[in-house]
Amino acid sequence: MRIAVTGSIATDHLMTFAGLFSEQLLPDQLANLSVVFLADSLEVRKGGTGANIAFGMGSLGYRPQLIGSVGKDAGDYVQQLQDVGVDTSGVRVSTALSSPRFTVVTDQAQNQIGSFYPGAMAEAADISLDDVDVDLVLVSPNDPGAMLRHTSECRARGIAFAADPSQTLTFLDGDAIKQLVEGAAYLFTNEYEAGLVAEKTGWSDAEILDLVQVRVTTHGAKGSVISRKGFEDIRVGIAEANVVVDPTGTGDAFRAGFLTATSWGLGLERAAQVGSLLATHVVETVGPQDYVLTDFLTRFEKAFGPAAAAEVSPFTT
Repeated sequence: MRIAVTGSIATDHLMTFAGLFSEQLLPDQLANLSVVFLADSLEVRKGGTGANIAFGMGSLGYRPQLIGSVGKDAGDYVQQLQDVGVDTSGVRVSTALSSPRFTVVTDQAQNQIGSFYPGAMAEAADISLDDVDVDLVLVSPNDPGAMLRHTSECRARGIAFAADPSQTLTFLDGDAIKQLVEGAAYLFTNEYEAGLVAEKTGWSDAEILDLVQVRVTTHGAKGSVISRKGFEDIRVGIAEANVVVDPTGTGDAFRAGFLTATSWGLGLERAAQVGSLLATHVVETVGPQDYVLTDFLTRFEKAFGPAAAAEVSPFTT
């Protein structure tokens, strides 16, 4: 199965706060919020949802096509993605704008507060999928106009698409979310984002399952749940981390592993398990693209058992 990943390609500025956000925020003063968190570390890493997912797929030996927009300052970054096996022929280079920047602060409970500068991502809406020859398009966080365009183009061409609105849900209205979700082969959200979809669209869980083929909801340390109309939910646990360093990009890695395993022809439970272990590699490192897969099959068998590992082993090294 040929997969294209549309989404942001950005630089991440990752900071840590040696305390808890919850202890610094006054509930009765949130309408007048003005706080500064003194960061005790700064790491600059390559990121962006689309690029993170494509990197993860490349790390598993798959060659996805990445589609997005960057600035002229991203030459080394694009080359790194090529080196891991990503097809970057669909990456547009802006002549006027810098590449996107994501800045996030993480507290000691792994809670995060972030901001995002779109930069060249604003030109992603100019990218057409007319010449893209794939079986599935993942529409991940990007310029909203690009997300709506790519979803519409998939419908018009009869190409299956996966909806991954994620962080964009906070500023999209209900009508836009409906356009991104309806008819999706897969809908990816975390637990909080699932609530936003329901609140902003007015859809019930049952109505959502009428509109998408597979709904995948991640629940952090509680694992993930896969839902389909007329079937029992599939619940998949996590692969335990050796150390928890930084959660940035774990959701992207889960999607990368899930879609790659799907391209291998594996079932939904195995796909979620592959996604879980890839996400674990990310949480063990600083940066969403700074992990290296080691002892993948051994760790997979430890987490999910020998029968599961036997199904995955033909596709891993």
